[in-house]
Amino acid sequence: MTTADIETHIRDIYGIDVSDSTISRVTDKILPVVREWQARPLGSIYAVVFMDAIHFHVRSEGQIVKKAIMPPVVKTRLGDF
Repeated sequence: MTTADIETHIRDIYGIDVSDSTISRVTDKILPVVREWQARPLGSIYAVVFMDAIHFHVRSEGQIVKKAIMPPVVKTRLGDF
């Protein structure tokens, strides 16, 4: 992304104007931290959470509305949770 892309994104999302020079200074400061994070050793095990939704029609305040129930499914190295 260019500094102009970032400037436009910040204006669109947050409604504030940030100069190209400010964006450059901030990215220059955090770039070493990002590079270090990218080069970190990865762990051998990560937890995974799958989210899905079951949709139901229910009566709420005299009207039929759609509600979602999201039961989590967790996978571990031992199997399903």
